[in-house]
Amino acid sequence: MSTILDGKKIAGEIAAEVGNKVREWKTASGKQPGLAVVLVGEDPASKVYVSRKKKACEEAGLYSREVKLAAETTESALIAEIDRLNADAQIHGILVQLPLPSHIDEQKILERVHPDKDVDGFHPINMGKLLAGADTFLPCTPYGVMELLRRSNIDPLGKRALVVGRSTIVGKPVAQLLMAKHATVTIAHSRTRDLEEEVARAEILVAAVGKAQMIKGSWVQPGAVVIDVGTNMIVDPTHPKGQRLVGDVEYETAATRAAFITPVPGGVGPMTIAMLLVNTLKAFSQQVLHTPFSFEEMSRGS
Repeated sequence: MSTILDGKKIAGEIAAEVGNKVREWKTASGKQPGLAVVLVGEDPASKVYVSRKKKACEEAGLYSREVKLAAETTESALIAEIDRLNADAQIHGILVQLPLPSHIDEQKILERVHPDKDVDGFHPINMGKLLAGADTFLPCTPYGVMELLRRSNIDPLGKRALVVGRSTIVGKPVAQLLMAKHATVTIAHSRTRDLEEEVARAEILVAAVGKAQMIKGSWVQPGAVVIDVGTNMIVDPTHPKGQRLVGDVEYETAATRAAFITPVPGGVGPMTIAMLLVNTLKAFSQQVLHTPFSFEEMSRGS
């Protein structure tokens, strides 16, 4: 049976480390890292995510500002709001909650956030730095995946890794980060031929395709590490609510074969929010303290 990679527990440890650093910096400088989260519209899932991010910020001692805008907000009005946040010295990180209403160009909005405040890591400049291997803000979910591996003493060096999913938010950046740790990486997706064979070869499997239980547990190589980024709601008459959250991997069978596996929920999700806090620390360090910041070194006590 697999060892469960408890993202909720590890995220709690990270949040505590962030809180300690925030208190240290606040004592020394009289200032605290500030994060603004912009929510446009009333999407229920987005409202839940924003609420969780706000709670995590407050618990870690960060200044948190929630900017709520109506669904009919124009693109120009949203740009004006982002410009105000870019110029606000109390705000060091800006996150625009996706998805945005269909009349707004998401890419234009993401590019409007100043790269120095882009704690989501989605600005083309920060994505380019990631590709070049330069220091930058890492997208929070891929960052969370890598931190989960690091804190679980799982070294990608020399391992055959498969990333199922090619999005710019998860698939592509996590593949880049795995390569930076010397894994041999393949990117697959929903149209990959012989996906079962690709999965069977993977020593590290990162599933981020967004299709409920698309990857069958029987495909997983015995002894593999399975990181399931998927969050999909399915109908389940046996569940008290009539539905439940599942990942992209058929968990029950995969858990009998893998050496390590993340649950859904409670795996990668909490890590995403934890790394958002870390990125906000980094933004504050660069903008206010004018010093480089390495969370890995900080968490090791360097």
